[in-house]
Amino acid sequence: MGKKPITWDGNDAQGKPLRWDSGLKWNGFLPTNQPKAMFHLRVLLGFAAASDHSLEETATSVLSKLYNIADFANPPLTKVDLQAALSAFSLAIAAALHGGPVETADKNNKRDALIALLRQLAGFVQDEHGNDLSKLLSTGFEAVSTNRASVQLEAPKIKDILNGMTCQLIVRVGPVANAKCYEVRYALIAPGGALGPLQNGGLHTSSRSMPIGGLTPGGNYQFQVRAIGGSTGYSDWSDPVSHMSL
Repeated sequence: MGKKPITWDGNDAQGKPLRWDSGLKWNGFLPTNQPKAMFHLRVLLGFAAASDHSLEETATSVLSKLYNIADFANPPLTKVDLQAALSAFSLAIAAALHGGPVETADKNNKRDALIALLRQLAGFVQDEHGNDLSKLLSTGFEAVSTNRASVQLEAPKIKDILNGMTCQLIVRVGPVANAKCYEVRYALIAPGGALGPLQNGGLHTSSRSMPIGGLTPGGNYQFQVRAIGGSTGYSDWSDPVSHMSL
């Protein structure tokens, strides 16, 4: 499409009106193409609020990918440093599962230390990805969604609940479009069928694995999951599903 000249309706020096058919033209043109707004990709920092298991998954992904990419040379910390922090956190999780307040506090300290290292690496990737989504994702980190459409999230559907380690159940749901993470709640079912107080199962970035620990062996628990994100912030809670802890 060629350029369109712009004509102007106004008054001449004597105050007489000028008409479009008078032949007066302004020496400008309508732009043929309007520039599109460009989204600047950002590294997703949701790992800081994720479950312990999801945080382990993120750190493992970054550990296995980031340090093998030539475009991301000279990260602010070494692979050995990240591996040491991840190993310490994983060991602390196992100790806290069968320990008391001291072990739980140590696990939380190790978690905070790992998150601090991942934040450093996320900032490095943010500066180096060049607004290239494939480069960003190749590091093991995830990207903040650029989908700004108003979206009502669907309620998740619990696919199954698996037994993990002792006193642990792993909830799995089908992925929900535009969800940033998932929230779990659960309650112990009394022998008569009454539900106990609802417990917060935390936020999880992976729909495939949402581990819930610290459960009573032989206890029957009811679980629900909702998605977080979209235009409404939260989806409805899923239909409840129950499972026994071993």
